[in-house]
Amino acid sequence: MRAGAARGVIELRQTCTNIADLWTYLFPAVLLVGTVFFMRDATVPGTDISLGARTLPSTFGMGLAFAGLVSTATLLVTDREDGTLLRAKATPNGMSAYLVGKIVLVGGMTLIGFVLQLVPSLFVVEGLHVDATGWLILMVLVPLGFVATMPLGAVIGSLFESPRNMGLVMLPVIGLVAISGIFYPISAMPGWLQGVAQVFPVYWLGLGMRSVFLPDALTVAELGHSWRTLETFGVLGLWAVAGLVVAPIVLRRMSRRESGSAVAARREKAMLRTV
Repeated sequence: MRAGAARGVIELRQTCTNIADLWTYLFPAVLLVGTVFFMRDATVPGTDISLGARTLPSTFGMGLAFAGLVSTATLLVTDREDGTLLRAKATPNGMSAYLVGKIVLVGGMTLIGFVLQLVPSLFVVEGLHVDATGWLILMVLVPLGFVATMPLGAVIGSLFESPRNMGLVMLPVIGLVAISGIFYPISAMPGWLQGVAQVFPVYWLGLGMRSVFLPDALTVAELGHSWRTLETFGVLGLWAVAGLVVAPIVLRRMSRRESGSAVAARREKAMLRTV
């Protein structure tokens, strides 16, 4: 745990001193603030509440899902290709420390992104509020969201050997975001799309964040005219249990296949692509 925490802090500090990584923090924040700014005059159907205010908490949930799914998968694939994972496997308790480090890193990156998005958005969006119940929900929702998505992201990452193939992950995730009520109420979508969206964590993370930051009057735009807090925790809990059962099995099988020759072969392929 100590080695993993130290590793995560070091990697997080490195992301704050790298121009490319800093851009990955700033660009989503600029994009989000610009989006909610231009949505400020539109209202949620049936209410007088800004569509921007409704969208902002949803994007917080989307960011949490992206961090758990895409960021975890990308980091795992990158570390497989450059041999980092093999070195972790070769040290005592190295894999456990590696996973702890990635939890610290992804959690820290998500927190930085959340602050960069929230603070400027408060100046352009009206109607957000958090009461005592909302803070309690938030304290449970965020860690549960990580546990529900990070194991799945690790499983996805174990299926690919090159970061250049991660576009195959991004496309379905973006499609899932589009049908999960993040940018427009899911109640306005066809029934079969509503059913598909409710199977996956993205919708429930967006719904949970809306229940934290938005007034109860906005439940008129939700399915069942309710925040469905118990259902949110129930579905995310099922994904967490499934991920914690499946991910260790998949990761153990993946790590057994890691060898110096496999890393060298992937590195050679990567060099051939750059020539």
